[in-house]
Amino acid sequence: MLKSVFADLHIHIGRDIYNKPVKITASSRLTLTNILKEASRNKGIQLIGIIDCHAPAVQEEIKTLLANEQAVELEDGGIQFENVTLLLGSEIEVYDDNCRGPIHVLAYLPSLEKMAMFTEWLEQRMTNITLSSQRYYGTAKDLQYKVKELSGIFIPAHVFTPFKSLYGKGVAWSLSEVLDRDLIDAVELGLSADTEMADHIQELRRYTYVSNSDAHSLAKIGREYQEIAMEEITFKEFYWAMHEVNGRRVISNYGMNPQLGKYHTTVCQKCLTQLSPQAKVCEACGSTKVVKGVADRIKELQTIEGSQRTQERPPYVYQVPLEYLPSLGPKTFEKLLEHFKTEMNVIHFAAEDELVEIVPAKLAKAIIAMRRGELQIKAGGGGKYGSVSAD
Repeated sequence: MLKSVFADLHIHIGRDIYNKPVKITASSRLTLTNILKEASRNKGIQLIGIIDCHAPAVQEEIKTLLANEQAVELEDGGIQFENVTLLLGSEIEVYDDNCRGPIHVLAYLPSLEKMAMFTEWLEQRMTNITLSSQRYYGTAKDLQYKVKELSGIFIPAHVFTPFKSLYGKGVAWSLSEVLDRDLIDAVELGLSADTEMADHIQELRRYTYVSNSDAHSLAKIGREYQEIAMEEITFKEFYWAMHEVNGRRVISNYGMNPQLGKYHTTVCQKCLTQLSPQAKVCEACGSTKVVKGVADRIKELQTIEGSQRTQERPPYVYQVPLEYLPSLGPKTFEKLLEHFKTEMNVIHFAAEDELVEIVPAKLAKAIIAMRRGELQIKAGGGGKYGSVSAD
C-alpha cells in the first residue's frame, strides 16, 4: 500500500566527524548526525538527501552509525535512521567546454559502497574531495554516464538561480547544450521558481520537478520539500517516484512563494533598487552589478504561453517554515513541537482550535493562513529574501 512521505533532498553538511568544514558557508551545527536527528525528531521529514556524502569523512560518520547499530543500510538503497531514510547524494560543480558558466548538479547513489566508488572516481577529477560543491574537471555528460553506471539518480540543481545553475546568467538556452537529456531523472526548481513558471519551457515538461531546501542550517531543513507516494522509503522507491512507476509519484510540491526567493526580481546588487530586465546600469547608484531576476530570465527562455500549457502537474503549495511567521519566537516554537511533536504536524495537520490551545489566536490564524497560501508577500531580489505578513 502506498503512503505519503515528506522529502527534502538537498541538505548540506557544515562540519564532518572531525569538526572540519565541508560546506564552508554552512552552520557548524549542520553535522550528518544532527541532520538525521533534526529531520526525524523535530521536522517530521521521512526522506532526506544529504548532498555532501562524497566526502570521505562523511562516509566515515555513516559507517560509525551503522557499526553502532544506530542506522541500517536498506536492501533497496538508502540508510535508515530512526524515522528518516537518508539518500546518499553529492552536489558537483560542472564547467566544461559546453557551459558558458558553472552549473551545479545533484547525484544520488543507492548504497555506501556505490558512493565510495563514486568518490574514488571523483577524486581523480576534483581538487578537494573533502569539500562540498567543488569543481569537477570533465564533461557534464561523462559525469552523467558515471552516475548511471553506478545505478544513480541525476538531477540538475536549482536550475533558475542566477548563479551556478543551468539556465542562470545565460549559461545555457537549452539543457541539451550541456547534458544528455535522457539521463536526467528530475529537475530541481530552486527557491525563486515554481511549477507554473518552469512549465513555460517546453523541454522541461518531460521531467518531474523537485523542490528542496538547499539547507545551510538545521532550521532551514524543510524550507522547501515535496510529498511523495511510496510503498517503502528507499532509494528504489524514490527513483520510481521520479519516473511515476507503479503509482509512485510526487503528490505535491511545497515551497516558498517565488517572490520570497532572493533572486526573484531584477535588482541592483549594491543598493537593491528594482530594475528593468534590460538594465545594465543601476539608475539609482550607477553600479553595473545588476542581477537578472529568475522571473525575467524565464520570460527570456519561455517557449510556451500560459494558455498553451496542458501539462498535468502536482500542485505547488506556497508555504514558509514556521520560523518565518511574525511573532513566532523560539519559546513558542518549542511549545508547538512539544505538543504536536514535529513541524510537519503543525504545518499540515493541527486544527486551528488545537493551535489556539497552545499559541495566541493571531498566531494560530497565521499558521492556518500560511497553510492555505494566504500570507502577504514582499518580493525579494538581488540576494535579499522577501518577507511575509499575516495582516
